[in-house]
Amino acid sequence: MIVYEGKAVFEGIAIGKIYVYTKVEQAVKRTKVEDTEAEISRYADARNKAIEQLKQLYEKAVKEVGESSAEIFEAHQLMVDDEDYIESVEHIIRTEGVNAEYAVAQTGDNFAKMFSEMEEEYFRGRAADIKDITERILNALSGAGAGGIESEEPVIVVADDLAPSETVQMDKEKILSFVTVHGSANSHTSILAKTMSIPAIIGVQIPLNEESNGKLAIVDGFEGKVYVEPDADILAAKKKILMQEEEKKALLQRLKGKENVTLDGQKINLYANIGNTKDLGLVLQNDAGGIGLFRSEFIYLGSDSYPTEEEQFAIYKQVAQTMAGKKVIIRTLDIGADKQADYFELPKEENPAMGLRAIRICLTRPEVFKTQLRAILRASAFGKISIMFPMIISVDEVRQIKKIVEEIKQELDDAGITYDKEIELGIMIETPAAVMIADDLAEEVDFFSVGTNDLTQYTLAIDRQNQSLDAFYDSHHPAILRMLQMIVDAAHRHGAWAGICGELGADLSLTKEFLAMGYDELSVSPGSILPIRKTVLETNVAEYKQQ
Repeated sequence: MIVYEGKAVFEGIAIGKIYVYTKVEQAVKRTKVEDTEAEISRYADARNKAIEQLKQLYEKAVKEVGESSAEIFEAHQLMVDDEDYIESVEHIIRTEGVNAEYAVAQTGDNFAKMFSEMEEEYFRGRAADIKDITERILNALSGAGAGGIESEEPVIVVADDLAPSETVQMDKEKILSFVTVHGSANSHTSILAKTMSIPAIIGVQIPLNEESNGKLAIVDGFEGKVYVEPDADILAAKKKILMQEEEKKALLQRLKGKENVTLDGQKINLYANIGNTKDLGLVLQNDAGGIGLFRSEFIYLGSDSYPTEEEQFAIYKQVAQTMAGKKVIIRTLDIGADKQADYFELPKEENPAMGLRAIRICLTRPEVFKTQLRAILRASAFGKISIMFPMIISVDEVRQIKKIVEEIKQELDDAGITYDKEIELGIMIETPAAVMIADDLAEEVDFFSVGTNDLTQYTLAIDRQNQSLDAFYDSHHPAILRMLQMIVDAAHRHGAWAGICGELGADLSLTKEFLAMGYDELSVSPGSILPIRKTVLETNVAEYKQQ
C-alpha cells in the first residue's frame, strides 16, 4: 500500500480503480505561409468552431451542475473572442508570416505566463483557462476531437491538472473522484467538483504512468489522502465510512418539507445566502425557507458601469417572483475592501477593510444609493422583500438611510408606482460599535442580521484574509459568542428579530448554541440548509441550556 497526501477541495470517500487521464498534446510546428490573410481566415473559422463547442458545453454543464457552475464556459467564450488575444494572434501571423497554429500557441503561452505571474491567486488561476481555450482553438485548427474516459466502470480520475471543459466532457456517471498533481482550490474545476459532489484532492504527487492505471485506490476527501492498493484493514474502514456518508445523504433528503422545530417546540428560520439569480435553483433544491442574504454587490462587480435602475429592478423582481412569497432580504451595495469595481474609482487606501466601503459609499454617493433603493422598492410589489444595510456603526446613519427611503417612497407614490409600503428595514451588525449600541439601533429597525466574518475580524483585530494569521483567528472566541448573545437580546427587547448570515451560521458545532441564544434565523449557503435542519430537529433547547 502506498499513501499519497494532498489538499482536499471536496470531502467524501471514493473507492475504485485509477484512470490516468492524459491530454492529447498538440505538437505545434512553426511553418512559413505565403497567404497570411487566408491563415487569419483559418484562425477565424477555428475560433467560431471553438465558441460553438463552448456553447454546447455550457448547455451540458447547466443540466449537470447548474447555471452558476456552468458560467465558466460563458467566460471561456468571451476569452476566445477577447480582442487582445485575437490581435496578438493576427499580429504574429501577419508580421512573421507564420501558420495560425504557431501564432495561437505563442499567444497562449504569452498570456498564460502573464496571468501566472500576477500576485492575486484568482488571476493566477486564470492561466489554466488561457491554456484551455488555446488548446481548444488548436484542436479546432487540426480537426482533433474532444477527450473523454474510456472505461466501462466508474473510476478515480487521476491527472496532472484538469481544465473545466475536460471535466464536463467526461461522463459524470463514470467519475468517482478527481485527483490532480497540480491545480488550485479556487480553480473552476475545483468548484465544479464541489457542485457535482465528487471527492477531489489536488497537489498529490502520484505517478501518471501506465503502472498506476487500473490499480485499486481510495480517495479520502476528509483527510486529503489517496491510498493506492490499500490493505484489507484500511479498505474495510473506508468502506464503512463511505456507507455512513451515503446513509447521511439519503436521510438528509428525507428532511425536505419538514419544519425547522426543535424537540421542545422552538422554531427557527433557515434561509439561504446567494450572489445572483443563477443560485436560485440551489435555494429551491435545498428547501430553504427564504433568502436571508442576497449579495447585491455582485450585480455591480459583474458590470463595467453603474447598473441602471431597470437592470437592477429586473433582477430583484425575478428573485422575488421565483421565491413566490418567501422572504427575500436584499443587502444594499456592499462594495469596497476586497470587493472592487474600477468604475467606482475608489481611492487607494492603506487599510481598505476599515475604509470607504458599504454604507459609507452609499451615503456619500446618494444618487447611486437612490437608484438601487428605487429598484428594490419597485420589486417589492412582486414578492416579500426586505432591505438590509451593511456596516452600520451609528444611529445617525440609520436615520439618514430611513430619511432617504421615505423620500423615494414619496417619489413612487407621486408617480403612482406600487410597492410594499410596510417593507422591512434591517441592518447588519458587523462592528463592535454596533454591538455596543444594539439597544439604540433596535429601536430604529425591524431586524438585525449578524455578519460574523467582519464582526470577528474587527473584534479580534485580525485580517481574515491574511493566511499567516490563521493560527490566531478564532471564530469561537468567547468575546464573539458573548457579543452574539448581546445582539439577539437587544433585538428582542425592542421587538426586532435577529439572524446570522455570516459563515459562522453554518457551523454545526454552534447550531445548538444559536438556538439557546434565541436566534430567529440562520442564513447559510444552500447546501448547509438540510444538515442544520437535522440538528435543529434533534435538539432539545431546554435540556441543552441545563448542560
